Amino acid sequence: MVRFITAEETLPLRSCVLRDGAPLSACHFQGDEDESTFHLGYTAGENTIVCILSCQRESLEDYEGVGYRLRGMATHPDWRGKGLGSDLLIVAIEHLTHALNADYLWCNARRVAYGFYLHLGFDFISEEFEIPLIGPHRVMYLGLNT
Repeated sequence: MVRFITAEETLPLRSCVLRDGAPLSACHFQGDEDESTFHLGYTAGENTIVCILSCQRESLEDYEGVGYRLRGMATHPDWRGKGLGSDLLIVAIEHLTHALNADYLWCNARRVAYGFYLHLGFDFISEEFEIPLIGPHRVMYLGLNT
């Protein structure tokens, strides 16, 4: 089941999947608590969150309209390959499009996730760059309300 969650509820998966087991206090993102930011989680069983994402209002330079940045998308290793990430992102895109009237969604995608985002309609808009301690990324973009 997909539901809105709090920033605090994203931290265990961010730590496990995105930050190599870093303390939860090191897994907060700037903007997590902003009024325009939302977090989604895919729950299994007794409200165990197995997949997460966060979207915060943040425009790209040289792009018109309302932009949102996708951050912290992660699926627990035991739940990968089951389509949960796609399902969660589709719910986020529907919310952005219909409830928030956003014009586009973008992210700094990890190299291992390029194919995932391409499959969902995102395009590359940058060359590859390195984020220290995290690895290679490219900026990817999805137009909404088009």
